[in-house]
Amino acid sequence: MTSSIPPANMGKRSSSEKGLDRVFFGLTRAFAIGIGLILLLIALVILFRALPAIAKFGLGFLFSGQWNPVNDVYGAWPLIYGTIVSSLVALVIAIPLGLGCAIFLSENFIPKNLRTVLTFLVELLAAVPSVVYGLWGIYVLIPFLDPIAQWLNKNFGWFPLFNTPASQAGGMLPAGVILAIMILPIITAISRDSLASLPPDLRQASFGLGSTRWETIFRVLIPAAFSGIVGSIMLALGRAMGETMAVTMVIGNSNTVSSSILAPAYTISSRLANEFAEASGMQVSALMYAGLVLMLLTLVVNILADMIVNRVKAKYN
Repeated sequence: MTSSIPPANMGKRSSSEKGLDRVFFGLTRAFAIGIGLILLLIALVILFRALPAIAKFGLGFLFSGQWNPVNDVYGAWPLIYGTIVSSLVALVIAIPLGLGCAIFLSENFIPKNLRTVLTFLVELLAAVPSVVYGLWGIYVLIPFLDPIAQWLNKNFGWFPLFNTPASQAGGMLPAGVILAIMILPIITAISRDSLASLPPDLRQASFGLGSTRWETIFRVLIPAAFSGIVGSIMLALGRAMGETMAVTMVIGNSNTVSSSILAPAYTISSRLANEFAEASGMQVSALMYAGLVLMLLTLVVNILADMIVNRVKAKYN
């Protein structure tokens, strides 16, 4: 019978090692506090620049549809609506695709070498500049979606989502598709890592109880990795809500509110991109106010995501 002798470095730690630990702890705490301070500083700068518009328009800015720089009359409702709806369209497309890719790449459906190549190709989508996506959307996606949009309007025009003719200048649908492609790597990569990091005992126990592979995936693995999956969706939603250049090039940039996803629209980010360089006076303050609204929308989304994750954890713990 052999006796196990602990390594020498497992004994009492020296004062220098303890000092390094304290330095490392102090640095990480300082970096964490610094990130919070940077975020707070950004919010304060935007708030300060937005104060004239806040004082003049108040909460009515959020519900007004006018945007008239000549008369200094501004309202952000079409921008807020376009930002939320285009992001939701992107999520409707990207969540099933991203989660399906994550399951396909994490559950050994294909050989490891091919799985590595596919993982690299999916993550490579995140490296494509947004302006390239925008150009691709103008010259490829909009012409491709045009007959589909016309067919939807012709056959399902009675439904509010398709009750307007397709626009050659773009619209909510091509913007949503572009955003879905751009956020797909985020959902796929984080969901795949969450599923792959689960203990193998979960799969073995489920198979041992007679569950099929798909029952194991949907009833055991996805609930166990739910917090990571929701985290990936929230990060993707934040990316979609803040995306600027690609959306600006394909959404049509129309200051209108329509229930149809075939109609052109505007987002907060695209309005900022189009007007900030030439803005002056109250227009700058109104744009800052719109940017502040975008930050608050992102904050609300993250709070809701945290509530959902905590509720699901409480259910399965």
